[in-house]
Amino acid sequence: MSESSMGAPIGGHGLPSPPSDLEETGRRLGRLGRTLLIAGGALILIAAIGRLTGAPELTSSGTFAAAIRLGAPIMLAGLGGVFAERVGVVNIGLEGMMILGTWFGAYIAWLYGPWWGVLGAVLGGAAGGLLHALATVTFGVDHIVSGVAINILAGGVARFLSVIAYPPGSGGGATQSPRIAERVGRMDVPFLAGGQIFGWQTPDLFGWLERTRVFIVADVAAILRALTTNMSWLIVLSIALIFVSWYLLWGTPLGLRMRSVGEHPVAAESVGVPVYTMKYIGVTISGALAGLGGAILVLEAAGIYREGQTGGRGFIGLAAMIFGNWRPGGAAAAASIFGYASALQLRDETAVHGLLLFVAIALLLAAAYMVWRRSLGKALALVAVAAVFGFWWLTTDAVPRQFIFFTPHVTTLVVLAFATQRLRMPAADGMRYRKGQSA
Repeated sequence: MSESSMGAPIGGHGLPSPPSDLEETGRRLGRLGRTLLIAGGALILIAAIGRLTGAPELTSSGTFAAAIRLGAPIMLAGLGGVFAERVGVVNIGLEGMMILGTWFGAYIAWLYGPWWGVLGAVLGGAAGGLLHALATVTFGVDHIVSGVAINILAGGVARFLSVIAYPPGSGGGATQSPRIAERVGRMDVPFLAGGQIFGWQTPDLFGWLERTRVFIVADVAAILRALTTNMSWLIVLSIALIFVSWYLLWGTPLGLRMRSVGEHPVAAESVGVPVYTMKYIGVTISGALAGLGGAILVLEAAGIYREGQTGGRGFIGLAAMIFGNWRPGGAAAAASIFGYASALQLRDETAVHGLLLFVAIALLLAAAYMVWRRSLGKALALVAVAAVFGFWWLTTDAVPRQFIFFTPHVTTLVVLAFATQRLRMPAADGMRYRKGQSA
């Protein structure tokens, strides 16, 4: 994409000139290579630990399927955060926008069907995003104050609407909706996951490979089987939105304008970019994506709206966005980690106990990397924490259920503690901007 797509060169107005296409392609390939290397190494390590500890559930297709299902709402909230903060607006109101998505998704689905419910959830979340944009962009309210207010307001609005929307005998009440009978459809990919073609049951290739228990081959097949077996169309849509979001932000003139607003709004305005409009678009999309995450909670997971259903997933999505370096692919990768940690709640204590050894080894590898970077203090700290996890694994046979329940939240804290050293937020993220102001 050239500088002319914004109307004039950017570099002379305070923003660095965009890199050439060749340089940008090289950077993207480098990031992709590092990501695949880390993901492959983590899978090999977890698979080896599963064999060593007798915990095959660590890499089973059931665990991965649960991780995808549980990570999708977090991922959508993370994508929402990317859109908001790429236009310079901090959005800690993602939790409230997700709450609005759950309520409107359940109510509309109860009246008209599941796909209308999805639309209702998206519009409900977008309304929350629009309110946040109105407060922060037009009226200059502090972004944190506005986000906190939306989180509080959304819970109260959902309770109020429940009281007036669900009459006695409907099955709903102040804290929940009636049960939604219909669900969004699912699909099995023929030949790869045993899907049907005109009533004929095709072979299940990935299932057969998983059952062979061949090291790595079976584990990779388990991931692919989770992605192709009994997959909800809502989850398929969510995965597609990762690529759509990346293309919109990094492959279109609109995305360039949005990102320029988050980096240097004064320079963007000086070359004709409508700063307020870009901010409104980004924050409204942010709310819509969070609302879609709420739709998954209602229509895919529970089949009913319940008060407190989001369970802090909007905040975890915000953490995924930060860990993912304000990029769609990074946010999705981080959400997969949180989804996997959540999926382990559904497994027995043995699976989580094996994860202690994984954490210990991973921390030792991170310590070795810090030694290579000549950060001896950080390396010693990582070794000390690794020793704690290793001792815990050696001296116990199971992990208390209370710790299993808290695994996603612990994962969030650990990830943010050790993964924020080389991250870069948009330069103007969280700053108040008034039209016509000077640099």
